[in-house]
Amino acid sequence: MIRKVIPTVQIILKAQRPLSSIRLSSSSIYEPDYLDSLKPKYPQFESLNVQIKGYDYPILESYQSFLHSVAEYLDIDVLDCYALPPQQTQVQRLRPNSAVVEAEYKLTTYERSLQLNNVEAPVYPQFLRIAEAALPEGVKLTVQQHTDDCEERRYVPDRDLLDLKAELERMQGGVVKKK
Repeated sequence: MIRKVIPTVQIILKAQRPLSSIRLSSSSIYEPDYLDSLKPKYPQFESLNVQIKGYDYPILESYQSFLHSVAEYLDIDVLDCYALPPQQTQVQRLRPNSAVVEAEYKLTTYERSLQLNNVEAPVYPQFLRIAEAALPEGVKLTVQQHTDDCEERRYVPDRDLLDLKAELERMQGGVVKKK
């Protein structure tokens, strides 16, 4: 009979812990417990740039729209979508075994960018798999962290302003400053 009572007493004693064994859930006595629940469950990428490049503008626009809708479906915060200035490339085709130009082509490379914010680590590979599976032919996909260089590439320089600055520097270069 005593052997049957001892396990129940041990269970009751374990339930009644002394105050010294109680640990606070937060790291500090002065911080409320609900702050722990506000932390993200998974690690996050702060800011990512998804850049797509291609030669066919309508296909690039459609694919960018598709990526935007996939990101929204996966609850990824899309901070911004924008087009970068197109780049012109001149290609020459030469005749075999000579330096004579047979044909000349001007290729325009278009670029679109999506800026994603606070992407959770488990969702990121899913987004990439979907993006790569739906990647159209002739389109290049690049994902990188957002930097200040990405922001600078976004804006087209003002040629007139640059010309005026160069002229001002030229004028100041010839003038000797007197003290």
